[in-house]
Amino acid sequence: MNSKFIVIEGLEGAGKTSSIEQVADVLHQQGIRDMVFTREPGGTPMAEVLRTLIQDKRGEEPITDLAELLMLYAARVQLVETVIKPSLLRGAWVIGDRHDLSSQAYQGGGRGIDMRFLQTLRDAVLGELHPDLTLYLDVPPLLGLARIRTKGELDRIERESLTFFNRTRTRYQELAAEDDRIMTIDASQPLAIVNATIRHRLRKWLSLQDSTW
Repeated sequence: MNSKFIVIEGLEGAGKTSSIEQVADVLHQQGIRDMVFTREPGGTPMAEVLRTLIQDKRGEEPITDLAELLMLYAARVQLVETVIKPSLLRGAWVIGDRHDLSSQAYQGGGRGIDMRFLQTLRDAVLGELHPDLTLYLDVPPLLGLARIRTKGELDRIERESLTFFNRTRTRYQELAAEDDRIMTIDASQPLAIVNATIRHRLRKWLSLQDSTW
């Protein structure tokens, strides 16, 4: 089976870390050993610096919505060109903790940036690169935020209002409904059920990919 780009998406507290572990385990059971793990923003030295700036909770200089968006895309293109594309070309599977769908949801839905502008920017920066599969972990914002508040101090994005996260979730759901490459997983369920669902649906997806080669 050819290399694939799989992305895990969702609001804070959706359970992305656990889901990535499930994906990696299923792939390993399928005989896939060469896996590269990425996170956004971040994943390269330059992108990690931008991640720190974006998440900075000190507020010494307020970040405008457009500056936030452009920093995210600067980090993303650096990761794509130096890690994701080379990994796929050599035959590795790439497992991403967030990708472009996050910007479409957070900056498009949460921040209210024009979706046509976002699409134009995405096309200019990423071109034909799209994840082969996105697992969108859908969780009500109140539940997700309650989960992360038990883990320590919140960053700048995590401190946003409930209204912001409601708008972000709505946009996630709209985008997932429009794209058959996005699988929606009910992440409000107990962890064991979420993990079992991910494993079942991923195995089914892999079997369909395998049958085409």
